[in-house]
Amino acid sequence: MAYSAKIGPSILSSDLACLGRECVRMMGCGADYLHLDVMDGHFVPNLTFGHPMVESLRKSVGPDPFFDMHMMVSRPEQWVKPMAAAGANQYTFHIESTTNPGNLIKEIRESGMKVGLAIKPGTTVEELAPWANQIDMALVMTVEPGFGGQKFMEDMMPKVSWLRSQFPSLDIEVDGGVGPDTIHKCAEAGANMIVSGSAVIGSDDPRSVISLLRTVVAEAIQKRSLDR
Repeated sequence: MAYSAKIGPSILSSDLACLGRECVRMMGCGADYLHLDVMDGHFVPNLTFGHPMVESLRKSVGPDPFFDMHMMVSRPEQWVKPMAAAGANQYTFHIESTTNPGNLIKEIRESGMKVGLAIKPGTTVEELAPWANQIDMALVMTVEPGFGGQKFMEDMMPKVSWLRSQFPSLDIEVDGGVGPDTIHKCAEAGANMIVSGSAVIGSDDPRSVISLLRTVVAEAIQKRSLDR
């Protein structure tokens, strides 16, 4: 199995006035990558930040942290080059937001970034499937995209299980309401990239929460390899 357990704090849950410092703190607490939510007020009702902020953040934290951009935007094609230039490592777009996923995947690759493809709770996993062999990561949303602090949707887990069974080496990410109380469901279903916002960043001891999440996922991966 080519995939491993990776934990990515969602930096939108941090104190935005100290974003660079918060990113450094999360990496120091053992995060494997940073998950950055870009919202445009169209695709989702909320508004966050764009590539100028990403560029500033990259300058602040240096070249090492892996930036996973979750592009909750209505025209993802528009921001590929600016995000690549700003220092993004992975460009995760929503299949619902484009009419030509194949073209966009090619464009992201050519810009030097990894490709993530996301689906909202109302989108079937079969809509993602035709592109699964062309992407680096599939993101199964476990809340409606747009706002933090929502309740984890356990009924999304069959999508994760199906993807893991069909594409055994694919990185599969879950995002929304994931923390110590819900991680076992995600790990058992086959998710290996875990986005966690308030459960990690709002914790008194982020290091121990990250460690717990990673351990649960790593044990599930090991069990799956033994069961094969």
